[in-house]
Amino acid sequence: MSIYLNNGATTWPKPPGVAEAVSGFITGRGANLARGSSSGRDIDTLDLVTSARMELASLFGGYGKADSRYVTFTSNVTESLNVVLKGFLRPGMHAATTSMEHNSVIRPLRRLESEGVRVTILECDRRGFLDPGDLESLFRSQKVDLFVLSHASNVCGTIQPLEDIATLCRGAGVPCVLDSAQTAGVLPIDTSALGLAALCFTGHKGLMGPQGIGGIVWAPDFAKSVSTFIEGGTGSFSDEETHPEKMPDRFEAGTPNLPGTAGLFAALKWISSTGITEIYKREKELGKKFHEGIRDLKGLRIYGMDGDTGRLAVYGMNFSGLDNGTAAMELSERWGIETRPGLHCAPRAHRTLGSFPQGALRISIGYFNTEVEVDKAIEALASLAKENPAT
Repeated sequence: MSIYLNNGATTWPKPPGVAEAVSGFITGRGANLARGSSSGRDIDTLDLVTSARMELASLFGGYGKADSRYVTFTSNVTESLNVVLKGFLRPGMHAATTSMEHNSVIRPLRRLESEGVRVTILECDRRGFLDPGDLESLFRSQKVDLFVLSHASNVCGTIQPLEDIATLCRGAGVPCVLDSAQTAGVLPIDTSALGLAALCFTGHKGLMGPQGIGGIVWAPDFAKSVSTFIEGGTGSFSDEETHPEKMPDRFEAGTPNLPGTAGLFAALKWISSTGITEIYKREKELGKKFHEGIRDLKGLRIYGMDGDTGRLAVYGMNFSGLDNGTAAMELSERWGIETRPGLHCAPRAHRTLGSFPQGALRISIGYFNTEVEVDKAIEALASLAKENPAT
């Protein structure tokens, strides 16, 4: 029996109806968006995309809820972050972030840094937690043009104090951009209540959709200050040789991932009916059970927050007597448990946690995991700890 514990990479299995929605679009609809003769299928496609925008607007609140045109689609959260960072930051500007970021934030910032953007990385503590006081000190001492952060770590699950951070950003007049890769669909996020400039999301993790679909929820004023990342056909204003300024066309050039949109919409409806609170409660309960079962294993170091407060059900760990890559292979071959070893595209985070350069074994629990699966994972880790004592 296979046990899937790599939900931090992509959630699996998907809710009922998601695969059927993807297949159903291909076999039943098939029409492109705003590029047809207004037949029934063309109208169905427009209705699908509009409905998906509205469902996302409802989920994330605020700006999009008032006007769903400010929800735009991309291929994934990495593209979303690139659209925002490279479209807003210019040489001479100052961007700040944290030491717990994924390469989807760090690499675009390093590219921009080479082009004249100043970059400050605030160090988090050994739990991966950012002290809001450090951000406040930065704002008091220097002019910052944009702050970008991951809501929760993909390495150890630590949740950042978003409300405190957003309050500081609003007070300083600094646009706050959120990478919600690990939290969208798991934690409630209200973009306007927080005053976020942009929320970047992916569809295939907590939002339970297929790969290849993501997007951005924009604050209207901030969207106007971001240059377009790509230009081309939009199915609108085709007589003009310059790209449309109106939303959502401004940030949506070319044919979108319509089967992915169909799958995401089905997943969003499942999330709406299940409830964010129930999803997080379920994952937190499973995570607590898992953490309590492994925290006293000899030779096992667990990274991030102690206990189940202030964290997702994402656990980075290392055996003192066993390489994390070997541990992952053993778990897979002997127990059928799927995990992820290594650096998780987040070397800065591993430096912060003290797990660089070896990385860590990551176990990430999802809504569809069971207590039985968690128990088997605990038993497997206990066996590995016993077989590979610290030297």
